[in-house]
Amino acid sequence: MSDEYSIYKLGDFDLKSGSVIHDAFIAYKTLGSPSLPAIIYPTWYSGLISDNLWLTGSNKTLNPEKYYIIIPALFGNSQSSSPSNTPFLRPFPDVLFYDNVRAQYELVTKHLGIKHARAVLGWSMGAGQTFQWATQYPDFMDLVVPFCGSAKTSLHNQVFLEGVKSAVYAAKGRSSAGVCKTSSLSTFSEEEKQTGMKALGRVYAGWGFSQAFYREKVYESALGFRDLDDFMVNFWEKWACNKDPENMLVMLQTWQAGDCSNQEPYNGDFKKAMEGIKAKALVMPAKTDLYFPPEDSEIEVASMRPGIGELKIFPSIWGHWAGGPGDSIGDVKWLDDNLREFLANN
Repeated sequence: MSDEYSIYKLGDFDLKSGSVIHDAFIAYKTLGSPSLPAIIYPTWYSGLISDNLWLTGSNKTLNPEKYYIIIPALFGNSQSSSPSNTPFLRPFPDVLFYDNVRAQYELVTKHLGIKHARAVLGWSMGAGQTFQWATQYPDFMDLVVPFCGSAKTSLHNQVFLEGVKSAVYAAKGRSSAGVCKTSSLSTFSEEEKQTGMKALGRVYAGWGFSQAFYREKVYESALGFRDLDDFMVNFWEKWACNKDPENMLVMLQTWQAGDCSNQEPYNGDFKKAMEGIKAKALVMPAKTDLYFPPEDSEIEVASMRPGIGELKIFPSIWGHWAGGPGDSIGDVKWLDDNLREFLANN
């Protein structure tokens, strides 16, 4: 079943910040045989493990008959350790991409027995984890494919996330403590949850898709909504209200603080971190992505050593959604075709 997954217990898991997730666990799903080349495919902001399956299948490049596909879940996604499933841990500590990938590395190597991966890839926050893997364990994989994401969360992206964060805090009568800072919150009442998450969905609505997507009313022609209000309520609010606000804040903190140079031996030197990538990299931003514009990806690829990075840009008006989660049929085909070519030729 698509919604089934396994749990690996990490015990008391030390974080880079010095905090601890007590009795930590990471959720994961595998597809295919362990005898096949391994591909690590992390989840994205708010995404469940099943939300990654749109890019897998016998008719896709990520074919379980050809690859051993490992889908690990982010801390905070409700399946791995999260506020919603660890009520004894309040406040839930700040978690970095570094911590997520270290937990995933333990899962993959100690529990699943994988010594080397063919590739690591992912969309959005999955791309952030992909860059983290490439810099944290640079010898572990042959290839990396981050799409519609970044190696370091830009200042503009951090500002966007302040709006998302503030929408949730406002439901509790609180304000943001600042960029990459969290405020301790008591559990949300049902009314506070509904208010905060509806607001989160509407803030997100202006960023997830591009201006051209709205101008051309693709939400009607491709997604079947009657009008803009129908789209706001039955796409964006519906998505957001299915999520736990504390979980969303934990993952938002991870995203907002994203920076793969914030670790040894790079010590904040972004170019040094990009030069530390050894795996061949196919970096695929979307032309109209308002979170992760192609200019940022151009800087990432230009900062890599010669022959390491390749840039291809989604020619799409679907904005961030060009890279997932499978709503744009044309973009799925474009992504899958480029994945197939990259894996075959490297």
